[in-house]
Amino acid sequence: MVRSYSRRKDGHVTEGGMTALERSLTLLGPLEGRIMREVWTGSVTEPFVVRDVQARMPELAYTTVMTTVNRLADKRLLDVQPIKGQRAHVFRLATSPEVFLARASREEVEQVVERFGDAAMAAFAERLNRLSPEQLRRLEELRRS
Repeated sequence: MVRSYSRRKDGHVTEGGMTALERSLTLLGPLEGRIMREVWTGSVTEPFVVRDVQARMPELAYTTVMTTVNRLADKRLLDVQPIKGQRAHVFRLATSPEVFLARASREEVEQVVERFGDAAMAAFAERLNRLSPEQLRRLEELRRS
């Protein structure tokens, strides 16, 4: 499979038609993805509290949004700090879709290698040998960043 890379009018680079944001959202659950889309696109401005997110999703219970936002903080997508003298917490973006995608990729590779050992390494090497020159150039850029 040959991947194509292009730059959209909004400046985002796509790989196989998907931006890093779109790829990152596929790694999250439906509600987590919905919330992170709001945060990553700036629809919820930082810093924010759970009520700010819940206002964008009024059909959801506050506790549902609170639980999901806290899970996103546990996954290191959001930073959380308590508000002095209150029970509430303030949240900020902890990582970009690109950084999250890179981190998730590394974690997945580690799991595959742990599970399949040398067979996984051979499969990765075989796949690298089939990359186009453009893919090799992009891979080198990603490796350096």
